Amino acid sequence: MVRAAVLPAVGAPLEITEIDLPEPGPGQVRVRLAAAGVCHSDLSLSNGTMRVPVPAVLGHEGAGTVVAVGEGVTHVAPGAEVVLNWAPSCGSCHACSLGEVWLCANALNGAADIHARRSSDGSDLHPGLNVAAFAEETVVAASCVLPLPEGVPLTDAALLGCAVLTGYGAVHHSAQVGPGETVAVYGVGGVGLAALQSARIAGAGRIVAVDVSPEKEDLARGAGATDYVVASETTAREIRGLTDKQGVDVAIECVGRASTIRTAWDSTRRGGRTTVVGIGGKDQQVTFNALEIFHWGRTLAGCVYGNSDPAKDLPVLAEHIRAGRLDLGALVTERIGLDGIPAAFENMLAGRGGRALVVF
Repeated sequence: MVRAAVLPAVGAPLEITEIDLPEPGPGQVRVRLAAAGVCHSDLSLSNGTMRVPVPAVLGHEGAGTVVAVGEGVTHVAPGAEVVLNWAPSCGSCHACSLGEVWLCANALNGAADIHARRSSDGSDLHPGLNVAAFAEETVVAASCVLPLPEGVPLTDAALLGCAVLTGYGAVHHSAQVGPGETVAVYGVGGVGLAALQSARIAGAGRIVAVDVSPEKEDLARGAGATDYVVASETTAREIRGLTDKQGVDVAIECVGRASTIRTAWDSTRRGGRTTVVGIGGKDQQVTFNALEIFHWGRTLAGCVYGNSDPAKDLPVLAEHIRAGRLDLGALVTERIGLDGIPAAFENMLAGRGGRALVVF
């Protein structure tokens, strides 16, 4: 038995309880978690913005040590330190054939036959987003496990599973920020902080952080922001004022609200690029008129998982970490236990802090 945070029903409070895990079958791996990040996507699953079968063990951003492997698993062995990959690509669907592995049609099918059970009543528990990282241990498909590169601290490596890959990829893969370009990052949470560091790594000139909370300014500047703007109705105008009335070359939206997406678009220059990372609900409608689309010549693009290929990007990120260019610890503003996850959800809703990290 291991302890886990279980979502009993959509909109219900998480329950910290004991669960029973199956032994790893063929092509499966059991992992003892060192840490798991609390991501806004977990909140979206718990409140119904994104769908998940319930009851479920949430958590998709994690790292740990392999405990046991099933038949046919050869790329990791017991004792290996690993990062969990919640969206492994199948390699055979249409998106994968185009090299767009982040859009894999089968990415969330890896845990279809892996079910933990609640110890109290034996009920099946769905592994949320494949990896069920809000637990002391988990059993996952072998494709969900990536060896941790050398020189990366295991506990902080949990952030590589989502926040860092997403923020780094949004800057380097989706928006393709170049040296000297101006960048605005909307939302200074875990992903936003990773995007700020990544913009600095890309050689961006002016980097503007935008958030509703004035208290996050030091956090943002520590990650690479050269300017800080507290979100208001005049945000786009303020950003244009910082860029010779032109607007930024690139805006990265990490919030997932219609109003923020619209403001990010408005704050980019003519011909600029807006990349939307935040996950919004179906009720969040963004509107544009036909003339402005033509006149401004801007690009608006969605960004899934940072448009990243984790197997290829992890070694690159590890090199940035070893060289001191990327600081994982700077993304973490709170280290908690499993019972601290509900409060971490509340902090996200209130716009407080960066990444909360569950440390086992």
